[in-house]
Amino acid sequence: MGWRIAIGADSAGVDYKDALRAQLEQDPRVEAVLDVGVRAGEDVDYPHIGVAAARKVADGDADRALLVCGTGIGMAMAAGTVPGVRASVAHDSYSVERLVKSNNAQVLTLGQRVIGLELARTLVSQWLDHRFDETSASAGKVAALAQYQGGAGAVPTNC
Repeated sequence: MGWRIAIGADSAGVDYKDALRAQLEQDPRVEAVLDVGVRAGEDVDYPHIGVAAARKVADGDADRALLVCGTGIGMAMAAGTVPGVRASVAHDSYSVERLVKSNNAQVLTLGQRVIGLELARTLVSQWLDHRFDETSASAGKVAALAQYQGGAGAVPTNC
């Protein structure tokens, strides 16, 4: 069974989103691509798109999300507001690897104004290969993040 990927962008990232969506749709590692917007010519603020994609992950409709805006920063901030979702911008191979392997982040964000399309394509392809190891040294740190996201007063016991 392949990845189910939610994908979205604001108007500053729609060109890359469309190109990366086409790439994902052709990738044998991907079962489904769920496009949460925007389309060319639409103007929707990034928080709405970032949260919509992150909710697909939180609700179990998608395994991961790929979001694009001008820098990737705003989309990461928006997606990270959804409980249970970890998101970060990454613009190099090592960061993409650590996003998953050290932080079990489900959401990768990219900046169309920051990196070239060919690098974005490469990073997305690499991202699909990485999986979090629940027995790794990072597992406790990810569990602490999950506890903090659990709501008011949810504080890890080892702090």
